Amino acid sequence: MLAPSRLGRPFRWLMAASWTSNIGDGIALAAGPLLVASQTRNPTLVAMAALLQRLPWLLLGLWAGAIADRLDRERIIVTANTLRALVVVALCGFIVSDHVSIAVVLVTMCLYGVCEVFADSTAGTLLPMLVRRDDLRTGQVRLQAGFLTANQLVGPPIGAFLFAAGMAWPFVTQVLLVVLAIGLVARVDLPRGGVRGAVDTHVRADIREGLRWIRHHAAMRTLALVILTFNVTWGAAWSVLVLYSLDHLDMGEVGFGLLTTASAVGGVIATLSFDRISSRFSLALLMKVCLLAEVLTHLALALTSTGWVAIVIMFVFGAYAFTWGTVSNTVRQRAVPTAYQGRVGSVYMTGLFLGLVIGQAIGGPIAEQWGLTGPFWFAFAGTAVMLALVWRQLDSIAHAGDDDPDAEFCDESGVV
Repeated sequence: MLAPSRLGRPFRWLMAASWTSNIGDGIALAAGPLLVASQTRNPTLVAMAALLQRLPWLLLGLWAGAIADRLDRERIIVTANTLRALVVVALCGFIVSDHVSIAVVLVTMCLYGVCEVFADSTAGTLLPMLVRRDDLRTGQVRLQAGFLTANQLVGPPIGAFLFAAGMAWPFVTQVLLVVLAIGLVARVDLPRGGVRGAVDTHVRADIREGLRWIRHHAAMRTLALVILTFNVTWGAAWSVLVLYSLDHLDMGEVGFGLLTTASAVGGVIATLSFDRISSRFSLALLMKVCLLAEVLTHLALALTSTGWVAIVIMFVFGAYAFTWGTVSNTVRQRAVPTAYQGRVGSVYMTGLFLGLVIGQAIGGPIAEQWGLTGPFWFAFAGTAVMLALVWRQLDSIAHAGDDDPDAEFCDESGVV
């Protein structure tokens, strides 16, 4: 069943809003780069467009998480998404009036990224407020499935088709979907006001408090380090994936597309089988299998020189990457009190993007020095060492918060 009745109507509104928003983001995922390419062929400017969407997470991620724990979360999401829609409306105006330029596109992507930080940081705190602790895994897989299918599979081809029909059409469609998502999330029945009640501290003090909470929580601290490290290695390897596909595997442009499609298909298969798998195996075992699969994926890609083998590897990657994302988010949301969900979640997201930026920065030089398989060997070695260091701790990480089943309803001190 897509949304079991035990999850409640508020969750169904949240899921509908998430899926709708992800279709719009998926459309922009294809249309955005096409718009950039229509304005410039300068590699530096093209790379800057991608960087400007990640930069707000590094600069504002911790602030967005702290604000999510201070103010009315539903109001933050509605406001941020409204501003996001207005930014895209302005872009549509420039396109229709034929005044669009690479400068306009870059500014738009930066402003859009800022709005996205606040919207997504806050949206990630809602699930523990709507479903029981035992249902977090079920709710998380539904939301992750929406991201995978709507954002990665459905949205991009629609975006490319609409862009071919007219440069403004994908962005007009995105605005309509964002507006619809705003209406849906407004139907979610959430308590009014901030989850911490009246707050008289400065945002910087809240950020420090969130960082201190993670530092003193061994399981969540270790999980954050794992996510940072694995994204550095992943970013390094995937930064040269297109060249690896074209020059090392000789797959051509279509073959490169098949690699990314294979990973998405693997994720879809994992979506369909996740409920059955998660009911038979523990969270700890799933975490160990997923991280071990990451290590072996980098090794396999470093060793293979055959296109169809790489496609199979990417299919497996998509399956375990979806499973890892669902499991790790569930583990974190089970362990973190409601009053800290925004700040702790923002630390994880900031670490994720920081890892990607670092990895992408070093992936190219590694490939230049040691060849196109060099980043994959680096990723294999890095993930293998990290996994060896945390292997025994994964059991305690998976069960973090089990001694306090009401953790998600705790106040800031952790006392119910």
